[in-house]
Amino acid sequence: MTTPDNLRYTKIPLNNGSDAIPALGFGTLIPDPLATKQATKTALEAGFRHFDCSERYRNEQAVGDAMQEVLKAGTIQRKDLFITTKVWNNNHRPERVKPAFEASCRRLRIDYVDCYLMHTPFAFQPGDEQDPRDERGQVIYDSGVTLVETWQAMERLVDEGQCKTIGLSNINLEKLQEIVEAARIKPAVVEVESHPYLSEWDLLEYCQRHGIVLLAFAPLGHGMEPRLLDHPVIMSIARRIRKTPAQVLLAWAVQRCTAFLTTSVSPARIQENFELSTLPEDAMQEIRDGVTTSIRFNSVVETGVPGFIPRVR
Repeated sequence: MTTPDNLRYTKIPLNNGSDAIPALGFGTLIPDPLATKQATKTALEAGFRHFDCSERYRNEQAVGDAMQEVLKAGTIQRKDLFITTKVWNNNHRPERVKPAFEASCRRLRIDYVDCYLMHTPFAFQPGDEQDPRDERGQVIYDSGVTLVETWQAMERLVDEGQCKTIGLSNINLEKLQEIVEAARIKPAVVEVESHPYLSEWDLLEYCQRHGIVLLAFAPLGHGMEPRLLDHPVIMSIARRIRKTPAQVLLAWAVQRCTAFLTTSVSPARIQENFELSTLPEDAMQEIRDGVTTSIRFNSVVETGVPGFIPRVR
């Protein structure tokens, strides 16, 4: 009899002492609301329990509608779900954080958030415009608020019981250290681009030392050139263990003690991304030693503006 492989059900404890984040997460950055709703329902049916949202995505209502339909069916309860959402850059002023948070809760149709993230460490001009630009097309940043002031406003949400944990996204190690040193409530989660081309070992080591979960987005390299899914080391391991390259990369993410997010509107791909099995230790070492390319696909950590950078071989 074979021992069941429970890698797909991995949960990583959070530093608030009472909660844990599912390692397998579903990202909801899908432009079309109808596609968002259907993909969210499909992901729930496949087994995903962590859903990563943001006011920036402009589709929280579609995610909330999908969740409500499944919750009303009675097969899943709210306590089974881990819901993350984020405050966007135009709402960094302390007086804007709570209204932005409450608006996300209304759209998601939930009473509390499991984790609320600062979407980027860049403050934009406060107001209703998510992407404020000057006459030259340059982003208008907000010099009237500090990173720590925004963080303190997020800490108050935890004090008030409206969200269980708080964290950061698209942040580098230097800025993370700034928050950790100043924080009364430490970050529980840091969401950054990470995959074997951008393994972020130093950031991961720092996070683990401080009990912070590293949540990887674009764990498959966002399908961009040079394609991580086509890397000879990844393909060789996939053939050997009879899994897909995507399943190899996602198992690698979990086995190095990170959580990850994948996004798809394809039911077959969503199911594939959940059906993970543990990699042999030699495969983990092969990936570390054999994938030597170093690439960041998303420049958001440098500007606060999301955007994957087209590349060629």
